[in-house]
Amino acid sequence: MATDDSPTTDPPAKIDGTSEDGSRDTDATNSKSETGGKDEVKTETEDTHTHTHNRETDEPQAPGPPLSEQELAALHEVELGLEWIQRAQGYLLEFHHATGHGIDHIDEAETHLRTAGHDDLAAAIRRDLLPHGVVDDDRWSYDVLEDFQATLLAETVALERRVRDELADGERHVAERRQEREWKYLADEER
Repeated sequence: MATDDSPTTDPPAKIDGTSEDGSRDTDATNSKSETGGKDEVKTETEDTHTHTHNRETDEPQAPGPPLSEQELAALHEVELGLEWIQRAQGYLLEFHHATGHGIDHIDEAETHLRTAGHDDLAAAIRRDLLPHGVVDDDRWSYDVLEDFQATLLAETVALERRVRDELADGERHVAERRQEREWKYLADEER
């Protein structure tokens, strides 16, 4: 029970499950919150999940499901991996569009060369360059993009969803939400 009726903000659990002084509470204990005197209960389950909650509200200190340090780190790395793969798709889209624009200019040059009477140069563009793929004779930029989307991107999306579903009940950005809560708490403490 709080000894002070003033409103307080309970400190968030750190992402790595340690207290402010770096120690880890491995037994179920009752302790007074240093920031407001509210009773808190910290428990660590057999599979190293740490939960901190306020007895009065029974609300968790850290948003999201209880995760071990390794689970939280793995979830975060998979989410970041997917984001980088999505960025790679963006680069491939940029590559596809840039290639298309470049080829459009070459096509326009063919018309000008033909009009100017340089049929051999215009024929070389039409015969050799325009039908040529970007990777080899046959693979155009859209083909590379579609293969990427159908393989690596699709498989990474599926893996990220599976990891999120199994570790975090489908929640996204769990590590970031915890960091946001901690930073907001620390900002409130500075006021």
